[in-house]
Amino acid sequence: MGCRSRCAPKDPRRWWVLTVLALGLLLIAVDATVLNLALPALAEDVDPSGTQLLWIIDAYSLVLAGLLVTAGALGDRWGRKRLLLLGAAVFGAASLLAALSTSAGMLIAARVLLGVGGALIMPSTLSILRNVFTDPRERTLAIGVWSAVAGAGAAVGPILGGFLLEHFRWGSVFLINLPAMAILLIAGAKLLPESRDPHPGPWDAPGALLSIAGMVSVVYAIKEAGTLGLFAPKALGIAAFGLLLLGLFVRRQLHRPVPLLDVGLFRG
Repeated sequence: MGCRSRCAPKDPRRWWVLTVLALGLLLIAVDATVLNLALPALAEDVDPSGTQLLWIIDAYSLVLAGLLVTAGALGDRWGRKRLLLLGAAVFGAASLLAALSTSAGMLIAARVLLGVGGALIMPSTLSILRNVFTDPRERTLAIGVWSAVAGAGAAVGPILGGFLLEHFRWGSVFLINLPAMAILLIAGAKLLPESRDPHPGPWDAPGALLSIAGMVSVVYAIKEAGTLGLFAPKALGIAAFGLLLLGLFVRRQLHRPVPLLDVGLFRG
C-alpha cells in the first residue's frame, strides 16, 4: 500500500508545473492588495463615490472567496486544467478592462471579473499539484511552496504597487497581470495534465448557492468589522447570517452521497 504512491512514476515536468501554478497563484494573491496604494490616483481619475470606492476595494476578495468551493467542484466535473486556463483568460481580460476603466462602475465590474477568474484558477492549482506530485515527500514540499506563494503575494502587493505608481499611472497595477497570464495560458496548455473526478455525482445547485452566499457574507462581515469595529451590530448580524448559511451547507453536504465538498475531511 505504502509503495503504491511512493513508487508511482514521477512526472518529469512536475517542477515546471509547480512553477507555472505558483505564478498564477502569486498574481491572484498580489491582486488582493496591490490596489491599496493606487486609491488616491484612482479616485482622481474615475471619481467614485464612497460606496463605489468600497466596492472597488472589496469586490475582488468577496467574489473570489464566495466562488472557491463551487469552482473547485466545477473543476472536478469539467476538468481542472480546462477550468484553470479559462480562469487565466478571464483574469487577463478583466485586468485589461480594469486598467482601461474610465468610470467607477466599469472598474467595479472588472474587479468582479477578476474575482471570478481568480476563483477558477485557485482551487485547480492545488488539485493539479496533488495529481502531479505522486511522491508524498515531494507533494508535501510542493504544497508548502504553494502555501508560501499565496502568503507572499499579499505582502508583495503593496510593494509592487508602490514601485509601479512611482513610474506609471494607476492602471499599471493591473497591466502587470497580462504577461503573467499569457505565460500561464501558453505554458499551462503545454505542461499541465488534465484531470477530473471520474464519478462526480449530480450537481448540487442549492449547495453551491449556500456556499457562495455564506462565504460572501462571512468575508463581508470581516471587512465591515475592520471598518466599524469588531462588535459592531451590522458586522455581527452579517457574520451570523453567513455562519447560518455555511452551517446549512455543511449539514447538506453531510447527507449527500457525493458532496460538493467532503466536509468529513475536516474532522479531527
